[in-house]
Amino acid sequence: MKAISESEGMSAISRPSRNAFVVIATILCVLLTSVPVLAHHSFAAEFDASKPLKLTGTVTKLEWTNPHTWFFIDVKGEDGKITNWGFEMGSPNGLMRAGWTRNSMKAGDVVTVEASRAKDGSNNANARSVTLASTGKTLFAASSQTEGR
Repeated sequence: MKAISESEGMSAISRPSRNAFVVIATILCVLLTSVPVLAHHSFAAEFDASKPLKLTGTVTKLEWTNPHTWFFIDVKGEDGKITNWGFEMGSPNGLMRAGWTRNSMKAGDVVTVEASRAKDGSNNANARSVTLASTGKTLFAASSQTEGR
């Protein structure tokens, strides 16, 4: 029986190259998994709890996606002008725990929203609750707002 020398038993990738590959792969995994954490924002970074809103309008669009669900309503002002507002809610999972389903609110539904306005003055807000005009049912919006509750 012939003994195999160390050089004959080496694979195409040497040990130092294999170790470098493992280190690079680990670094890439850490970087890729940290991107969603860095992209996520706190309530206070974007919305102002001291600027509450209560608006009624017709739902024009619903985006049931992570990390936050968004819906949009057309609100008719006192001057008759229609303004589209966007409202951030919690994650789909958080909304389902609060009693929502994908069919709880649809385009065309009339809703009243209690929310906190965006700091940048845009027509966006973080919804705290949504009341459906057709049923009178109020659903918690799984908001990330903690102050002022």
